[in-house]
Formats: sequence, structure tokens, C-alpha cells
Amino acid sequence: MSSLNDVEKRYLEKLLGMQSGYVLDYSDATFGEFFNRHEINIHGPEYQTYGTSKAKKIRAFWEHESDALVSRVLSEMLDAYEADYDLNNRDMDAPILKKAREIIARLSGMPTSSVLPKTIDDFLHNEFTIPNIRKLPIEAMAVSIIEGRLSEARKTMEAGAYLSTIFLCGSVLEAVLLGAAQKFPARFNQALACPKTVGGNAKRFHDWSLAQFIDVACEVGLLKPDVKKFSHGLRDFRNYIHPYEQMSSGFSPDEHTAKVCFQVLKAALASVAGERS
Repeated sequence: MSSLNDVEKRYLEKLLGMQSGYVLDYSDATFGEFFNRHEINIHGPEYQTYGTSKAKKIRAFWEHESDALVSRVLSEMLDAYEADYDLNNRDMDAPILKKAREIIARLSGMPTSSVLPKTIDDFLHNEFTIPNIRKLPIEAMAVSIIEGRLSEARKTMEAGAYLSTIFLCGSVLEAVLLGAAQKFPARFNQALACPKTVGGNAKRFHDWSLAQFIDVACEVGLLKPDVKKFSHGLRDFRNYIHPYEQMSSGFSPDEHTAKVCFQVLKAALASVAGERS
């Protein structure tokens, strides 16, 4: 079981909005999908000790699982929380978020300073240059396709087609990370965050989700933590390619959202190409 104490749980419950029985804005389906990425069936009977609401299930999860697993899951959940607020220009509870990051740092055994994230303004004011695409770990035949999608993303941004910009950025990021995994299979397959089959073997790369590529790429040093944080936001928005997902969330992309997503992509490409110190 995790070592979360009652005070720490109160901070986390406040940040995650658990007082009403919910957890952030997750539906039952998206809550299950989130935990499935960590090989956890959160809707299973072992997590219904206190009831069937999402808040009660995550409380049982905290009690059943190890510090390492709880910290990994909470870290991604907070990344999604923060990216959602940043990309939608909403005010977040910064002091509570800072405390939650410190709790996760304690659980993971990491120094607190190493997990404090940049603000969205800091990230946007960085200058990232798209590298020579041929320096990226992708097949030669894919170079022209990636270049074409980057060019189209710029055009859709200028035309105000912000949802299209987000979809194009997500597709390029996934292609490049898949290429990196295929070039460095041992590093990706041996990472702690590598998704496993029921038998405990590493899944085939074509069966990985974009979220899993992002987590492993950060773990093996190809992506910086700031890129990982905002990449999960890009990944979430890319999923709104399904109209009903967008309808249920009420998501409406604007210029700010698209600019952040394009900045995430530029920073990711620079990281994978080895052009960020």
C-alpha cells in the first residue's frame, strides 16, 4: 500500500475535485482508459472497497498500490490537469498544485525541485527551432510526409483552423516517437513505463498509445520533462478527432491552444534530434 497520509490525501482530493465523488472531468470511460494505460482495471472489484464512484475507487487505489505506481499515476493525472488549464487559459489552484507535486516527489523519491513544472508562459517564450527532419529517427520515405504535415500545420494555423493544427501536430509527434522506438528498441522496451502484455512481455510498438510513447521517451531521455507535461495535453486534444469526444467535453480550440500545441511539437522535435541541452 502507498504511504500517503491523511493530510496529503486531503490536498490531493482538493486538487482533483473529489468531494462530489468525481475526479477532475473524467467520465467513467475516460477514467478507465487513463488507468488502462498503466495496466490497471480501476473499475474492478479490488478498487470498490468504499463504493463505486470514481473518487472512492481512487481512494482504494491509493491504499492498495505501491508508492512508485501511485506517484506515476498521479504525476500523469496532474500533468493532464495542468495542461488542460494552461491550454484553455483557465486559472488553476497553484499553491495546491505545488503541494501535490511535492507529495508526488516524496512518493517517487525524487528531489522536489526536479518535478516543479514550468509555467505555460515560460514554455511559450522559449525559442524552439524545428530541426532538419532528416536528423530525426524516422524512415527516409517518411521525411517528405512529415515535412508536408508541418507545412500544412503552419497553413492551418494562419487560416484559423485550430483543430486541424492540433490534429496535425499530434500525428507528427506520434510518428516521430514511433520512429525513435524502432531505432532504439532496447531502450524503449526496457523502460519502466513500457506497456506490457498479459504475459509480461513488452507490447509491439504499433500497439502503444501516444501517451505511452511520451512517457517512455521522457524516461529514456529523448523528451525533456516540460515537453512531456505539455505533450500529454496535446495528446488529449488530438483525441477529439472523434466528434462525440469533443461534444462531451465541450472542448473548443482557439489560437492560444493551437500555438501551445505547435510549440510542444517544435520542442519535442528539437529534443528527439538532440538539439536541446
